[in-house]
Amino acid sequence: MPPTDATEKLNRIKHNPLDPNPRLALYLDTSVPLHAVAKANFLIDVSSTSRQWFLPVVRPFCRLTICAFKLLKTVMPRFLTSTRLLHHSIHWGLKWFVSPYANYLIMRHFHIGTELLQFIAANAKGVRMEFVGLRPQTLHDLTKNVFLQHDLNIFNFIIEINRQLNEQGLELQPKGELDFGCITDGDFPIEDMPCGWINRIDLESAIEIYTPMYQLLLTDSDFWRACNSLQLDETIALYATTLLNDHRYLGLVNNKHPIVPSSTLGAAHRLMLHGLAAEFLHAFLVRQKRAHERARDALKQDRPPQATPAGTDT
Repeated sequence: MPPTDATEKLNRIKHNPLDPNPRLALYLDTSVPLHAVAKANFLIDVSSTSRQWFLPVVRPFCRLTICAFKLLKTVMPRFLTSTRLLHHSIHWGLKWFVSPYANYLIMRHFHIGTELLQFIAANAKGVRMEFVGLRPQTLHDLTKNVFLQHDLNIFNFIIEINRQLNEQGLELQPKGELDFGCITDGDFPIEDMPCGWINRIDLESAIEIYTPMYQLLLTDSDFWRACNSLQLDETIALYATTLLNDHRYLGLVNNKHPIVPSSTLGAAHRLMLHGLAAEFLHAFLVRQKRAHERARDALKQDRPPQATPAGTDT
């Protein structure tokens, strides 16, 4: 099923002033930047039967399991630790049980995370950065330790960029004209997601189910790092908006205050907020890229740039 199927479903909704559809209202709203297809997939996913009925049932069992595994890991820290088994089990579950809308958003997230870090590294003065870019195109690509590497990339990036700035006595600032070359304005090269008759589980339910698997199959250090990485949305957003000299986006960040970590029991919902925050920031950078290109073209043609019409995000 192509991801545009979600867009088609929302476009078919008829507006009834006496019974307005909440999904249609949010889909048509253009107050914040968001990739149109990703937004449609989010709305279809969060309004699914799975999220309405399955999530409330499975959530308490998953959180009890996290507590049980925490006790087990306290006694036997290395019991059944295997990142390979974790990633292959995630791949198997996504392929057979998770909805195409949720899978599409998961795949997008790794591309977006890579591009956000690349943008900051490419534009920060005095910084030379190398890290493992994550560009999965198929669900099977996720078996290459993609989930764990995503968390490692974030922490290693923050450590390295601040180490370099501190050694040079520099504050974070742009090196010159901003380079938006690493920001994709359009869709990522992602395969069509499986759409079998049992591919019905929504994104948040899937995350709730896999969080105990993280607790079991990762070391305690890896699990805590993965959960705490969700609180770094504010940090990454501050880096990007400082380079842009435009902090309007910060109001959209919900995962804040990384110095005071949140409970691992709420990791699933925080991961949803993390994914949405990354989408917002990437869409914000796409808007800035378009404005930059219009201004550059206007200078070439010696005319003032035109404003972007509302609601024109890809």
